[in-house]
This record gives sequence, C-alpha cells and structure tokens, in this order.
Amino acid sequence: MTIHKEGTASIGLAALFVLITNGLVRYFWGELDWLTTAWLVASLIFFFIILQFFRKPARVFSINSKHVIAPCDGKVVVIEEVIETEYFKGPRRQVSIFMSPINVHINWNPIAGVVSYFKYHPGKYLVAWHPKSSTENERTTTVIKAPNGVEVLFRQIAGALAKRIVWYVKEGQQVAQGSEMGFIKFGSRVDLYLPLDAKILVNLEDKTKGGITVLAELK
Repeated sequence: MTIHKEGTASIGLAALFVLITNGLVRYFWGELDWLTTAWLVASLIFFFIILQFFRKPARVFSINSKHVIAPCDGKVVVIEEVIETEYFKGPRRQVSIFMSPINVHINWNPIAGVVSYFKYHPGKYLVAWHPKSSTENERTTTVIKAPNGVEVLFRQIAGALAKRIVWYVKEGQQVAQGSEMGFIKFGSRVDLYLPLDAKILVNLEDKTKGGITVLAELK
C-alpha cells in the first residue's frame, strides 16, 4: 500500500498510540487476558483505518478536454441548479460529492487549464452533508479556466471531523486534468459548479472515483 505524504505524521502518531497504550494496558491489567487482547485488536483496527484513510491508489486517469472528472472518491449527494454567489454570481449546475472517512481523501483537478481564482475561507465544521456547509464551513474555492474559456468552480469543504484542508494550487498556475489539487483530512465534501449547458453524466447516490469517473461533458 502506498501512503500519501499528508499521512506520514498522522500514521506515525497512530503507531505511537498503539504501542504506548498497549504497553500501559499490559502493565496495569496484564492479568486480564481478555482486556489486553480486546485492546490490542481495537488499537490495530484503529491503526488500519488510519492507513486506509491516507492510502494513495495507483490509477490511470481519464483525460479528455470535454469531460469534467470527479475531483474525489465518494458519493454524489447533490445535483441541482443553484445561484453561485462568490465568483459567477449567477446560475450554475451544482454537483456535490460526499467523502466518508473510509474514502481516499486526495483531491484531483477536474479539468485542465489555468487557475483563474482561488480563495481560502475559515469557517465552521458542520457535518459535510448539511446544506449550509457549502457556505459556512471552512473551505477553499478554486476556479479553473479551460483553454476554450469555460470555467469550472469547485470547493473543498471541511466536515465535522475534518480539521485541515490542504491545497497545492494558486492563482495563475497551469494545472493538468487529474493532477493532485489537495487533500482533506477525515470526512468532507467537494462541490462543483458547472455551466448550465453541461451534460451531467452521473446520478444521485452514484459512487465516484477521483480522476476516473466522468461527472459531466462540457459543450
């Protein structure tokens, strides 16, 4: 299993937690075999979950200038027409993907182009599926302009467990479709805002694979 660079410190702390707590349990309650065994199993399960969370899968990405690919693993929870108020200030087609704690939490750029806008917003930590999480939670807003002038906006949104959003892009940067955009730690959501004439190719409850699933086709 390949581990993402963002997980190095967390995995190290998790391993230290497993070693120290199991040592303490054996020292104080070593005569209770059932307790030491139960704690060993529980702590190893915890460590495995941390490893799974920070895994970096080997993938062959879908590259197509007309396609908007999924920026993350997860489940489609919103497909609707909305008014985007931060950048476009007008109607757009919103597609939202919820990332559970067991999903890979790497974020990938959905299209190729130039980052025409980026902003980080501090905020709350409402559960990621809450409707107000898109506007009130800690989040980033990134807009990529394709070579043909079409712009796609997407937001990394922290959830109730996510306490850190990481991003690797800045305004004016040229990005490739499927390249790593960032990382969100422990449960979160990504919203995309697409042109109204984009053809949506997913349905509610569909599972997505970042960099592979095609969410929409641009005109």
